[in-house]
Amino acid sequence: MTSLPLDANLSDATIVFAAKRIGAVVIRDEAGGLAGILSERDVVRALAAESVRALALPVTKYMTSPVATCVEADTVDYLMEMMTQGRFRHVPVLDAQNQIAGIISIGDVVKTHVEETTREASNLRQYIAAAG
Repeated sequence: MTSLPLDANLSDATIVFAAKRIGAVVIRDEAGGLAGILSERDVVRALAAESVRALALPVTKYMTSPVATCVEADTVDYLMEMMTQGRFRHVPVLDAQNQIAGIISIGDVVKTHVEETTREASNLRQYIAAAG
């Protein structure tokens, strides 16, 4: 998982977005904990408000904080609801010690939901075929 420190600027973030082909980055505090999250949308909002001057601004000015998080045990349905209600596409995942374990995107959630639905439909077809 890619992260940036609190003293990074928006230019640093855009370089990471492009190099890693990602849409969001976790911002860590001095102790390595979760301070915020910055997305491509946040950068676009900054550019719209500040023009190219925004690239020199600290990530803290446009990052989301506090951050909605999830844990590995959260269900796909819960994540879909959280992301829909909050209108965001990336959620940091916390481990049992409340440390950042990774980040999940709406694409990950949708892919898992489709796989679960496909598997359930296949199981139902097999059950019907065996019963018939």
